[in-house]
Amino acid sequence: MGGTRIKAPFWLSLAALVALFVAAPLHAQSGVPDGYELVYSQDFTEASALDDFTFSDQRAWGYGEGDWRGYLELKGGSKYKPKHRSPLNIALIDNLLLADFVLEAEAWQTGREYGHRDLSLFFGFEGPNRYYYAHLATEPDDRAHNIFLVDNADRAPMGAIPDQGVDWGRGWKRVRVERQDGSLRVYFNGERQPTVEADRDPLGWGRVGFGSFDDTGRFSKIRIWAPETRQAVAPAFD
Repeated sequence: MGGTRIKAPFWLSLAALVALFVAAPLHAQSGVPDGYELVYSQDFTEASALDDFTFSDQRAWGYGEGDWRGYLELKGGSKYKPKHRSPLNIALIDNLLLADFVLEAEAWQTGREYGHRDLSLFFGFEGPNRYYYAHLATEPDDRAHNIFLVDNADRAPMGAIPDQGVDWGRGWKRVRVERQDGSLRVYFNGERQPTVEADRDPLGWGRVGFGSFDDTGRFSKIRIWAPETRQAVAPAFD
């Protein structure tokens, strides 16, 4: 079943309301700005949930089940060849354009441990040559663990190199992206301080999504809040 997109106030039964609160990470209930509404929700309860997405290479992705949930699985082996040095594995929520928003999801990095072991979050995606991605990796440097800008050139870091990366370990971790008032913030596993951030926001409306530079992983329990949305018309990938 496709994800739920909500554009106006809605009524929920008491049971459904409780289920929504349980499914979403708890800190989301107090961390969404006034005026934001839930505009997308996806728990991957059926394989048809993948119909919500458009992929840089669909063969690298699939539907998975386990740990009492369904999920979007990045299996790897992408043949996608971007024009500029940038991620190979991208899954975007199709038809949904956002400017300011808060996104929360759960992610499981399934690859081996090494310095650039990553999963990535994509936003402001205007096209395959112009977008942001938050690269969440084990060891920071000028190519890893930062918010990167692809702007008709090889990806470039937007923020200072952080002091430390993240510990993906094994199992599900919570991730959160905040794009608000010209700033970009990404939080990892409920931490109060952003793990990567940038204080400039040169791009406009764009798609959001999930993936990795060239690793594997899983994504589930997606929630997005925003003050407004637009519908995408042009294809995400040429």
